[in-house]
Amino acid sequence: MQNDNNITALRAEIINAKPSLNTPDNSTKWWLLGTSNCHLCELAEQLLTRFGAVYPIEYQLVDIADFDEALMMKFATTIPVLLTPSKRLDYPFSVMDLQQLLAAS
Repeated sequence: MQNDNNITALRAEIINAKPSLNTPDNSTKWWLLGTSNCHLCELAEQLLTRFGAVYPIEYQLVDIADFDEALMMKFATTIPVLLTPSKRLDYPFSVMDLQQLLAAS
């Protein structure tokens, strides 16, 4: 898990690329960055869905294919990536990683 001081700037850059994410309720959501036809992204989404059935999280899928090339390339080799309002977690991650992430939020 990365505790990146630049997560706020990164989320702002993503919002700039995808303005539909600029909503008040998105400020607290976790974002699962991925793309279609990505097997690992599908596994990460399944894990988040199961985790969300037990823990109070909200997440949104964000397709990196909607970004410009420079921003897309920041994630192209690391997806799926989970961004919270303050942390970044690159795949592979487990339920324990998600619990730690939730506790740190």
